[in-house]
Amino acid sequence: MAGGFITTRPSKNYPGKLTFRVFITCLVAAFRGLIFGYDLGISVLASTVTRLFGRRFTMISGGVLFLASAGLNAFAQHVWMLIVGRMLLGFGIGCANQSVPIYVSEVAPYKYRGVLNMMFQLAITIGIFVANVLNYILAKMENGEGWRYSLGFAAVPAIMIIIGAIFLPDSPSSLIERGLGEKAKKELIKIRGTTDIEQEFEDLLAASESSKAVKHPWVSLLKRQYRPQLTFAMAIPFFQQLTGMNVIVFYAPVLFKTIGFGANASLMSAMITGGCNAIATLVSIFTVDKFGRRTLFLEGGIQMFICQIVITVAIACKFGVDGNPGMLPKWFAIVVVCGICVYVAGFAWSWGPLGWLVPSEIFPLEVRSAAQSINVSVNMIFTFAIAQIFTTMLCHMKFELFIFFACFVIVMSTFIYKFLPETKGVPIEEMHIVWQTHPYWKIFVKPAELRTNSDEC
Repeated sequence: MAGGFITTRPSKNYPGKLTFRVFITCLVAAFRGLIFGYDLGISVLASTVTRLFGRRFTMISGGVLFLASAGLNAFAQHVWMLIVGRMLLGFGIGCANQSVPIYVSEVAPYKYRGVLNMMFQLAITIGIFVANVLNYILAKMENGEGWRYSLGFAAVPAIMIIIGAIFLPDSPSSLIERGLGEKAKKELIKIRGTTDIEQEFEDLLAASESSKAVKHPWVSLLKRQYRPQLTFAMAIPFFQQLTGMNVIVFYAPVLFKTIGFGANASLMSAMITGGCNAIATLVSIFTVDKFGRRTLFLEGGIQMFICQIVITVAIACKFGVDGNPGMLPKWFAIVVVCGICVYVAGFAWSWGPLGWLVPSEIFPLEVRSAAQSINVSVNMIFTFAIAQIFTTMLCHMKFELFIFFACFVIVMSTFIYKFLPETKGVPIEEMHIVWQTHPYWKIFVKPAELRTNSDEC
């Protein structure tokens, strides 16, 4: 035991390989992240659809809703059309965030689950970057109709995903959950690239039997045995929105303008920070299954904290307490911008992608859809909350806002260090082992044969 946790190795070694089929399957599914990166919405009611009709159906439904939203917004003639379009957008993104991380975690071989799941976050970063550049370019249209094109272009990734998802197989777990055992077995053979899948298939069947015993997953989530999963379903998205990413992005255009980019400051800010975000996400893809989730979480937290303190001191010295920047030397602004880029990189290979990966892989099948819905909802609620209060906080706290978020980085890193077990290389249906052997969570999650009536409450 080290650092307050036990590293648990899987008791079983499934022989599945990283086949071309599973890679393409996860890649197409992950491109749903383009939709989330293009805009944000609130998840509602998607868990029931995911459980009853499957992950693939939910992805297709989200794409259709998003496509309808893009069309309604682009051709809106009345305010109510924009409102309805935004509502459809929320439903579409809710379906995407509900189904994609679960789908990829279920389809991917456990040895490569982190790599394949993080493609979702990579697609998000690409979507954000493309949307920012398009918004900047289209805002210059003389007829003032650029916003229509900006919203309408969202149809492009929507169409891509609808077409792609139609040809995706549903996950074996979802097929078994809906009583399609033979089809699930055939699909498992295809995506694993081997006929030696009996052990994994039996584990999936056992998980499905346990799932059938749970009639009300939302109520079951409150049981003692699901306490760690429920905790992380709420804590990780909550902390993800309190890393300070918003305040960093806000200050970037000011500093770029100081360097001399002038009117192009916003575009350069989006391109540079967006580029760092995408490149750093690539780093996480190649390291998450090698170094583990805890390592990236903690390293990213330390990196973000140091950068926030450095930027706070630099801005306080040069901008002054009243927030008036005055004339900054270019070399100084360049140094601060580099600090921002290092911060963005720290977020992009830790709390950014891991905020989606970890929750999607820790939930048992019987409560997986409900727990993921909570994860998505908490993320969206606090995204909305931070957006609403950010300007007020900035006006009152100025550069001290960096310190506010830096304190949260300490809290969230400590939380991860103390309570998150390492999930790298653990089959998704064997995940209960990491809780049963964790120094803290083992008092909540006991083996089935040791549970009493009090453990069900």
